[in-house]
Amino acid sequence: MAATVNHGFSILNHAKTKPWTGPQSRRLAAGPIRCKVAVGDNRQVTVRNGDDSLEICRVLNGMWQTSGGWGRIDRDDAVEAMLRYADAGLSTFDMADHYGPAEDLYGIFINRVRRERPPEFLETVKGLTKWVPPPVKMTGSYVRENINVSRKRMDVASLDMLQFHWWDYSNPGYLDALKHLTDLKEEGKIKTVALTNFDTERLQIILENGIPVVSNQVQHSIVDMRPQQKMAELCKLTGVKLITYGTVMGGLLSEKFLDTNLAIPFAGPPLNTPSLQKYKRMVDAWGGWSLFQNLLQVLKKVASKHGVSIPTVAVKYILDQQAVAGSMVGVRLGLSEHIKDANAVFSLVLDEEDVSSIQEVQKKGKDLMGVIGDCGDEYRRI
Repeated sequence: MAATVNHGFSILNHAKTKPWTGPQSRRLAAGPIRCKVAVGDNRQVTVRNGDDSLEICRVLNGMWQTSGGWGRIDRDDAVEAMLRYADAGLSTFDMADHYGPAEDLYGIFINRVRRERPPEFLETVKGLTKWVPPPVKMTGSYVRENINVSRKRMDVASLDMLQFHWWDYSNPGYLDALKHLTDLKEEGKIKTVALTNFDTERLQIILENGIPVVSNQVQHSIVDMRPQQKMAELCKLTGVKLITYGTVMGGLLSEKFLDTNLAIPFAGPPLNTPSLQKYKRMVDAWGGWSLFQNLLQVLKKVASKHGVSIPTVAVKYILDQQAVAGSMVGVRLGLSEHIKDANAVFSLVLDEEDVSSIQEVQKKGKDLMGVIGDCGDEYRRI
């Protein structure tokens, strides 16, 4: 299917795909879209594509944990916790239409911010959401109707970022949906259009069709380095940035699981959340618990050297990777907090010795690109 190779990745021939012929499409024909990432005090980053831009915090508060399975979330406690995160400078929240009450909690929270914080503070707060539709026909009215639901739940006139997910690539309706999302962006209903869990090939198709995406949210951790094998090169060429999740592997990359043996029943911490169970499967695919313990021991040594925690090292390592604009850390609002560890990321500098010691363990693990496939394939392979 690849026609020619340019700059290390395929320029694909998509004769069956009817391109969108908007201004972004014409600009792409003249050359790759260039998105810029501007870093100020290293806490904030601006993802940009043409005239579209959004400033976010590089450590994002992930709200998957509000969807159930991590403990009961009390609404008032959750909103108070969101205020504490924002007050501490961790002012970007990531959610989805299917993360239980996440969008509703954000709507309550943002109204508290409007009433109780100065206007300049409100400008720093960002709410990123996702739309994960079923594989039905993507008409303009259907897309608009669903985006309006998120706007209403989050109580905002314009979504800061809409990250789009699509289950089945054999159904080309994702291009129709993205065109309609871009139309809504032009109307002011969405500020930036982005993706989640798209692979490199489809990201390129989307860009070739003139869709002005600013980022792609993908799984990326010290264990899962797949985004650096293929997608980062395309991102380097086009400027699209990566927002990563699974970066602390649901908490597996922490002191809590250091020196534990999960092979012995009840000997270690229970894998009692959906995220811990999910990322334990990633550990198994990568090299098993024994190798993972070697990794935790190395990370503990690095963390102790810098006076920080293992999760802080894990996040910083990924933030230092090519094309990564921000990394997600899940928040169990009202149940536990990681504000100190998250803020420590911004002052941590990993030196060559730190990086080399981590890479030595990584080399012993399996190539997850070969085991699983490209970014997002874990959701599409049977």
